[in-house]
Amino acid sequence: MGHALFSAQEGKLHPHAKALSGMGSAGIQEIRENDGSGTYRVIYTVEMNEYVFVLHAFQKKSKSGIATPKQELDLLNARLKEAKALYKRINI
Repeated sequence: MGHALFSAQEGKLHPHAKALSGMGSAGIQEIRENDGSGTYRVIYTVEMNEYVFVLHAFQKKSKSGIATPKQELDLLNARLKEAKALYKRINI
């Protein structure tokens, strides 16, 4: 996952990264990795020039398919608002 985030910093899209559906922007990316203990996800945004904001990292525990759970999406939306506010403050 670290390599995929480094690729994002370089302006590249890693093969394991894809746009997160349901967020309304292609600038919200998701990295998925699986191992013997489960599925892990890192959600980040490249919407703000020159910055990569990691919004959330978690182990997916939902048993209802591959969809991102609603509570995780709510948290992502809140953190995206915080990231945009921070970006605005540092780019005045």
